[in-house]
Amino acid sequence: MKKNTLVVGASTKPGRISGSAVARLRQAGHPVTAVGRTPGSILDVALEKELPEPLLGDFDTVTLYLAPENQEEISSWLLKALPKRVIFNPGTENETLMQDLKSAGVDALEACTLVMLASQMY
Repeated sequence: MKKNTLVVGASTKPGRISGSAVARLRQAGHPVTAVGRTPGSILDVALEKELPEPLLGDFDTVTLYLAPENQEEISSWLLKALPKRVIFNPGTENETLMQDLKSAGVDALEACTLVMLASQMY
């Protein structure tokens, strides 16, 4: 099943894991929206500078590539949008936000999007 995914903290810089995640998600056929600081594109996905309007149920999965100290804006967005799942990739772990999301009924987990894709667990 294809999962509508939002990648937050996406980068077009070579070697960035977030860019690899966008590319691998697209190659696996998942619809992807990517938000990053600098303009550009990864495959057919243009990087947006702003989070989309937080509409309930728009995204199956949000995968984070933002350090905890940079998660304030996304925290309130996530609690409004209530995606089905939020993946905290290595380096993005935020126990408080994870607990808030779980309390709101969101599956919040510490994992690696690339590993999940490679192991068919996405």
